[in-house]
Amino acid sequence: MSGALNRFRFMAYVVGVGLLLLVVAMLFKYLGDSPGLIKLVGPVHGFLYAIYLVIAVDLGLKARWSIKGTVLVLLAGTIPFLSFYAERKVVERVREGVPL
Repeated sequence: MSGALNRFRFMAYVVGVGLLLLVVAMLFKYLGDSPGLIKLVGPVHGFLYAIYLVIAVDLGLKARWSIKGTVLVLLAGTIPFLSFYAERKVVERVREGVPL
């Protein structure tokens, strides 16, 4: 399970940073009338988020999370800064052997 947890931690950070970049790109698009950055960041974030989903589900199955806990972790990649918080909580819970 250590490998699954490490993969999840890495992707949680990557998706968190990608989501923050997406917010910045959206600000450029809507406030600065410059849609170029979002055309690059949007698809990259979407691809990385899809990988995050697969890795989080894999960890959830191995750690025997509830469906509710799994869904909450999956949604954490859609709200800025929440993936960082969720990553901390998931690591604590998995290391303690407590399911979500």
